[in-house]
Amino acid sequence: MWLNINPRDSEPIYLQIIRGVKTAAAKGVLQPGEKLPSVRELATELAVNHNTVAKAYQELERERVIEVIRGRGTFISLDSKPTNLDERLDEMRTSMRNWLVEAHHLGMTTKQFIDMVNEVVDDWTASREAVRHE
Repeated sequence: MWLNINPRDSEPIYLQIIRGVKTAAAKGVLQPGEKLPSVRELATELAVNHNTVAKAYQELERERVIEVIRGRGTFISLDSKPTNLDERLDEMRTSMRNWLVEAHHLGMTTKQFIDMVNEVVDDWTASREAVRHE
C-alpha cells in the first residue's frame, strides 16, 4: 500500500496520514484526479478509528491537497494551490531557520549543512523518478 502508518511513532496518526498522502501525491504515486479510499475503507485498511482518517481528510481538504465530491468520493486535487500560500511559506522559512539552529548546535559548517540539503534533495528526486518509471 502507498500509505504506511506506525502506531508506535510519537507523531499522531492523523498527521502520519496527512504526510503520507502529501508524499504520495508529490512523488506521483497518487495522480491528480485519482480517487482515494473512503474514510471507512482507509480506516479499516489501516486498522485505525474512522474519526482519525476523517480528521486527516478534513485537513487535507482544507489545504486543497484533496477534494471531496459529494456522492462520488474523495480525489487528489486537480488544483492544489493552497489559499494560504504566504502563511505556509512563512512556516517553511521558520522550519528552515530551526534546521540552521540545530545544525549550529551539531557543530556543522554552512557547507556541511548545504551538502546535507543537496543530498536529501537528490535522494528525493531519485525516489520520485523511480516511482515514475515503475
